[in-house]
This record gives sequence, C-alpha cells and structure tokens, in this order.
Amino acid sequence: MTRRSLPLILVLAFLSVPLAAEAQQAARIPSVGFLRHGASDKTYGSISALRQGLRELGYVEGQTIALEYRFSEQKAETMPALAADLVRLKVDVLFAGGFPAIGASRTIPIVGVDLEGDPVESGFIASFARPGGNVTGLFLDQPALTGKLLELLREVAPGARQIAVLWDSTTGPYQVRAIKAAAQSLTMEVQVLEFRSPTELEVVLRKATRGRQRALIQLSSPLMGSISKHVAEFSTRNRLPVISMLRRSTEDGGLISYGPDLRQFYRRTATYVDKILKGAKPAELPVEQPTKFELVINLKTAKALGLTLPPSLLQRADQVIR
Repeated sequence: MTRRSLPLILVLAFLSVPLAAEAQQAARIPSVGFLRHGASDKTYGSISALRQGLRELGYVEGQTIALEYRFSEQKAETMPALAADLVRLKVDVLFAGGFPAIGASRTIPIVGVDLEGDPVESGFIASFARPGGNVTGLFLDQPALTGKLLELLREVAPGARQIAVLWDSTTGPYQVRAIKAAAQSLTMEVQVLEFRSPTELEVVLRKATRGRQRALIQLSSPLMGSISKHVAEFSTRNRLPVISMLRRSTEDGGLISYGPDLRQFYRRTATYVDKILKGAKPAELPVEQPTKFELVINLKTAKALGLTLPPSLLQRADQVIR
C-alpha cells in the first residue's frame, strides 16, 4: 500500500459509516401486515380508519412505518397462503380483519378486529381482561346486538313474527346462535339463509319469498358490504324490510342499520398497534368492545315499502336518509 492511497481509504471508510448507520436505521422501520377477508381496496373504510389512526399517533407510512397489504378477494380458501406470506415477511404486528384472518399465526402479535365471532370460544384469547396469548384487539358482543336488531324490527313491523336471516357461513356459527336465542326470547321465528359466496346469493334470497317471512336481517361479514346494494334492491322489490348492523347496507337502500361506528372502531385499533410496537404484549392488553353505536334509517326505502315509521324511532336516529 502506498502513502498516496492511504488517505483515500480513510475517506471512503469515513463516508461508509453514516451510510451503514442510515441503512441500519431504515431496516428498523416497523412493519405491520394487514390481512383482510375481502376485496383489494386500500381506500376501504376500515383500512382508511386504521391508517388515519396511525397518522394521528405520528406514524408516516413508508417513512416511519411500513404496511403490507393482503386481501382474499372474497375467497376464504386463499387466507392461509396470504397469512403465511405475511409470517414469512416477519411483520412486527399483524392486523387481522375478520374471523378467517385472526388465527394466522401463534407467534406474531395480532391485533384482531372481528364483528362476527366469539374470541374466547374460538380459542383466540383466554378472557377479555387478560387475553393471555398473541391476540388482542376489538370484538363485538353478538348476543346484545342481534337482540337489538330484532327489537328494532318489531318497532318497524309489529306484526312480523317470521324473519329471514341472511348469513355468510364462513364467519362461524356465533351470530346465528345469538340471533336464534334472541328470537326465541321474543317469540319470533327465524329462517336462516346460508351462503358462502356472491354466486350463491340470488338462489338463497329467493328462499326468503317462498315462506311467511315478513322481513330480512342481514348479519355481518366482510362479504356483506359488497352485496348490500343487491340485497336491498331484491328486498325492496319483494317488500321485505332489511335491517343490518352495517351502515353501508342502509346507504345502499336497506331500511335500518344499527351497529358500531366502524370508523371509530377501526381507528381505535391503531392504539393497539402503537402499544405493541413500543413493547407491550398482546397477552396483557385487554380486548375491547365498542361503546358507540349508530342508528341510521333510510326514509326513502320506508316510503317505497309503504311503511310509516314511529316518530320516536326517527327521533332516536343518528342519521335519516331522505
């Protein structure tokens, strides 16, 4: 080595130190896997709300946090492979939207959001207060909600005793079990219309017009949002009032929706992601349930169905679509 080359080597070594440190810092950006049983849409309400929540906590996507998105495109059978892909990427936290996504891993911290299942009975958590495993998040109280839907239906159509219930069976049995128990206590009868994909929907809906059903309750699933307009149009043609827990159903022409404020619901999950990235363990983060619910009524649909809604019901509504 010559004396002339030595300064050049020292300069290169000096310059490489910040470059190496910079690369190391970039590698430390936390990553969150987003796994959802639904269509590929990063602007979808739940995703937008989560991203908004992260922004409010100071995260900048692509700079201080990386988000990896995987969608099933309404094909439940693709979920295991999508989950395995996120596990392979070693994301720091997995955000699981819906029952099929929550069991994706037993090791990666999971923030689950589920409107359809029972996390204790499913084995995802030991209890709401102390989950005890790698899953925490927000879950809905199905028995209380399905009972409320039936009570609203009784207000709208007091004579309705036979109710059709549209159920996506990929979500598990919890909603159906809850609504059957609630219907029994209210001396109402339910006919469960089971389907697993949009291709089965038309045949299943026609069953609702063959019996004595006087109304239709649309249970929740990641699939329901994409078919709510079709369900509403079918029900209006056949003069069956539709009640759902999903606001989108009423916006698409259903009669009434009553359920959690989903934007607030999903935005809240960002705080779980933040806590886990800062060292908290899912096992010690209590599972929450929503406290804010919205009642939305479509008055245009009520008129199309020939229904006169009680003034007391309209006064309680958070929004009336005219």
